[in-house]
Formats: sequence, C-alpha cells, structure tokens
Amino acid sequence: MSENGRQTQKRSEQLALSFSHDPATGRDDLLVSGPVSAAVAIVDNWPAWPSPVIVLAGPAGSGKTHLASIWRDKSGARDIHPLPGQHASRFAADGPVLFEDADRRGFDDTELFHVINSVRENGSSLLMTARTWPSAWGVTLPDLRSRLKAATIVEIGEPDEDLLAQVIVKLFADRQLNIDDKIVAYIVARMERSLAAAQHIVERIDRLALSRGTRINRSLAAEVLESFGEERGVDEAEG
Repeated sequence: MSENGRQTQKRSEQLALSFSHDPATGRDDLLVSGPVSAAVAIVDNWPAWPSPVIVLAGPAGSGKTHLASIWRDKSGARDIHPLPGQHASRFAADGPVLFEDADRRGFDDTELFHVINSVRENGSSLLMTARTWPSAWGVTLPDLRSRLKAATIVEIGEPDEDLLAQVIVKLFADRQLNIDDKIVAYIVARMERSLAAAQHIVERIDRLALSRGTRINRSLAAEVLESFGEERGVDEAEG
C-alpha cells in the first residue's frame, strides 16, 4: 500500500464511529475468580463486616470500581471526599459512605480521621478503594495512621488467564459481539496481565473492525496487540 493509502486508511480508522454499548455492571455480571474472590465475599457479606472500615486495594482495572458500585447499590452508600468543607464526616454519621481512589484523589488527614470516627460511633460502614495499601498513602496524622491500621484490607490480585479470558468475552458481549475462543486464547497469551489492558485491547479491536468493516480475526487482534505493546514500551521509556 502506498503512503497516501496508508494515511487515508489511518484517518478513516480514527474517524470511525464507536457505537454505544452498555457494560453490564450488576452483581450477577461480576466475574468471580481467585484474585477477586475475597473482595467479592466482603461486598456480599455486608453489613456483617469484620470491621467498620474496609479498604479494597488493587491495580488499575482490577475491578475495584465495579465492586464499589455493587456495594453502593446494596448499602445505599453516599460518595464522599474527605476535604475541608465537603461535610464528609456528617454524611458518615447518616449512613454508609464510599471513598474511591483514596491514594490518587488525596484527602485531608483530619477530615478522614473524623469520617472514620463518625462511622465507628454511629455503627456505619466506610469502603475505600485504592491502588496501594494505607501505609503508602503518606498519612502524617498519628491518630489517622492508627485508625487505618485497624481497617480491614482486602487485596485484589493480578488476574489469572482464566479471569482475563472471561473478562474479554464479557467485554465483547457488552458490545453485542461473540468472539471465537481461539482468538480469546491468542489475546490472553500475549497481553499484559491486567483488566485495564483487557478493556483497552477490546475497545481498540472493536473500533478497528468497525472502521474497516471486517470481522474480528486473529490478524486484526495481532495488529492491535502489537501497537498496544509498542505504546506501552514508549510510555515506560518516557517514565
């Protein structure tokens, strides 16, 4: 193909319409495997928790948001951000509260301390999600460090091949697409071991197939995997 032809094809792929799809995020749609089984059990067992404060810790795309959404629906929890003026401790006194991405969004030590105290005093619940354990959050307030040490930490491990395969099938099903088991196995054997990568790869394969008006096959999957791997290599080099 000529250079002009390649550029035209690339532009058409970039302009391809991405048809809307509704990801299934209910409890019945949750894929349970070894790496997430403990976290699923915690959500299912509420309100019979081992402690009033639970931290779900796991890498990006590990299912924390899905689990938090299920728990929010089940418990009626309110989203909070423990910062001055956000009334987080007041909300915690009224019922269950959810604080997502604690280690990335940041928080005020004193405000989070008051939230935890409010939860404990009122017999409520606090679920926090993060990529890292509380010991790595840079907390300087001794009283808050003590409270966080008393929290129950549930770690979500790296997904195994079986879970990745299930996730890929589900992500394509969310797009009303059936995918051949051999293509799924091909992708899983060559991709980064993360649910975030699975999401990106499926989205790219779908968009590329739409832009070219072709069926999803091994050749198209290989092209996406190669480009995804090259981009990751660049990001790591720049980082």
